[in-house]
Amino acid sequence: MQSSNYKQVQRVLFVILVANFLVAILKIVMGNIIKSSSMSADGFHSLSDGSSNIVAMIGIYFASKPEDKKHPYGHDKIEIITGLLIGIFLIFVGCNVVFEAIEKLKNPLVPSITLSSLAMLLITLIINIFVTVYEHRQGVKLGSNILISDATHTKSDIFVTIGVLITLLSVKLGMPSILDTIVSFVVAGVIFFTAWEVLSENGNILIDAKAVDENKIREIIVNMENVKGVHKIRSRGTQNNTYIDMHVLANPDITLEQSHILSHKIEKHIQENINKNAHVLVHIEPYYEK
Repeated sequence: MQSSNYKQVQRVLFVILVANFLVAILKIVMGNIIKSSSMSADGFHSLSDGSSNIVAMIGIYFASKPEDKKHPYGHDKIEIITGLLIGIFLIFVGCNVVFEAIEKLKNPLVPSITLSSLAMLLITLIINIFVTVYEHRQGVKLGSNILISDATHTKSDIFVTIGVLITLLSVKLGMPSILDTIVSFVVAGVIFFTAWEVLSENGNILIDAKAVDENKIREIIVNMENVKGVHKIRSRGTQNNTYIDMHVLANPDITLEQSHILSHKIEKHIQENINKNAHVLVHIEPYYEK
């Protein structure tokens, strides 16, 4: 990723950080005031959003460092490792919510729900929707896995908050107060599921899972002049740094210079049709009729 992109990612993360901490404080304070375990759990979930933003900003700082002798491919994978840390942090937050809910089952409290608390929750829901849409769009635009992972994290907060809002309304309308505690376990479940999404996505990138469908690559270059076939297609990396290598069967009569030109043409075709940030390595082999 270019250094200018990293700076833009950091600015986005700072905006999201402020919004997430504001939402977290509102939920936790109001949850304690009305004695709602589900709202407090939702607040801690939002707090984890803000904490993950801090982790992401640190990760982006190190990932933005240029290539050096020890790291000729740069430091981009630090961004992926940061995404894994966010996933691990989510597991920790989910466990904390479970422990809090168990404690509330042992010592139940009846929430004193007010219209102002419901209005506060609605406001935080609107903020969460804005944060998620804004961060995901910026992540796609800037090709940042850390922003996309963090947006996935925050997206879960929307569904959690909707669930808490419905729960508090139900309790206020006469449903048993234990419903509030039960929803805390649902909140934990959503957090654990989000953790799995973040961990699996970033983990696959870290272990070099396939980044591009080889059939798509084959379709792009198989009809090029002098190309007779392609095999051993491999790809890895992220949207901002995709690495593709392949063996191309070519007309055996072409010169070394023509082979060199063909390699560059293949690289250009892939960059134009698949990913402008693709690093393409082509191994040319002579093709003989059987």
